[in-house]
Amino acid sequence: MNRRTSCHTVVFVVFALVSRTALLTQAQEESSARSHAKSLSRAFRVAAEDAGPAVVTIRSKFNLNRDDRAAAMNELLQDPRFRRRFPDGRPPVFPLPGEDGADPGFGEQVGSGVVIDQSGIILTNNHVVEDADEVTVRFPDGAELTATEIKTDPSSDLAILRVENAAPLSAAKLGDSETLEIGDWVIAIGSPFELEATVSAGIISGKGRGIDKIRRGRLLQTDAAINPGNSGGPLVNLDGEVIGINTAIASNSGGYQGIGFAIPINRGKWVASELLEHGKVRRAYLGIRIGELTAQAAKQLVLPARAGVWVLAVVPESPADEAGISSDDVIVEFAGIPVRSPGDLQDVVEQKPIGSSQNIVVMRKGERIPLLVKMIALPDEL
Repeated sequence: MNRRTSCHTVVFVVFALVSRTALLTQAQEESSARSHAKSLSRAFRVAAEDAGPAVVTIRSKFNLNRDDRAAAMNELLQDPRFRRRFPDGRPPVFPLPGEDGADPGFGEQVGSGVVIDQSGIILTNNHVVEDADEVTVRFPDGAELTATEIKTDPSSDLAILRVENAAPLSAAKLGDSETLEIGDWVIAIGSPFELEATVSAGIISGKGRGIDKIRRGRLLQTDAAINPGNSGGPLVNLDGEVIGINTAIASNSGGYQGIGFAIPINRGKWVASELLEHGKVRRAYLGIRIGELTAQAAKQLVLPARAGVWVLAVVPESPADEAGISSDDVIVEFAGIPVRSPGDLQDVVEQKPIGSSQNIVVMRKGERIPLLVKMIALPDEL
């Protein structure tokens, strides 16, 4: 064998080894990618299996012959905006009396809910059951029970139902929504368009959102598909824990367009406990009129923009007045939690125990001043 042939042989062997190594590396990478995808798939499957048995379909029946509802329906049917949205003149989940097999004089709305206590306590949205004459809960095994008790909180758009069952029900595990971060995987479970036990996946897209529909409380934003019928169903993390209650979408069409909202479960737990114990939600309040600390206002008060919440006025003899809070104070901390917007402050204040005393820190003329405020319930007239 001459020298040239020997060199060619060595080059070929080296090339073969490199190619084989490259192929092995590619195979290993593909195998690793498949393994990661399968692991994520298993995580979704296990989370759905854990939470699924506690998710229910809720059917709310409304007597359309009641004078107030008949007038409201007639007014709605004459609204051209309603007709443009529903070309046949009605939403698909709300048949008119006597049409499409509907009970004469009755309409029906379908939503979702989640069992939060084995004794028969179900958490859902207020708008799913509000003013219903009869509410039926359908369980994953096909069993149906009529709600014997309904308590609602329109301000947070939450409600609880009680059903009577001989055996303990499957209850969901409730997580901690404060631990959520943007980008965390979540799944939504419910009955969109009456398709029971539908599961969709996405991530937490944002936190601390506010929408006109809900007067009290900040929301989670998700891109997990939420559609009509999902309302009241759970948003679940990969540990199978409920971390939110699906409640609304942002949409030009009325259907899913990638932006959905859920009420954090920590708020849901608080509202449920208030409704169960007191029949209504008692909200603590300060008694102040507040505003956003804009760049212009911050400059006037010699503070950075969004450094806190600007106190515009104080109600006489209110908790804030008794604590010594004054107009043009800027609240920067409440109960040890920094606050940057009116929504932040409202969220943390209203959930504090009635009768408790809480630390509050304000900035006044460049000075940081600690105060103590005693929490009382927001009067009904307010």
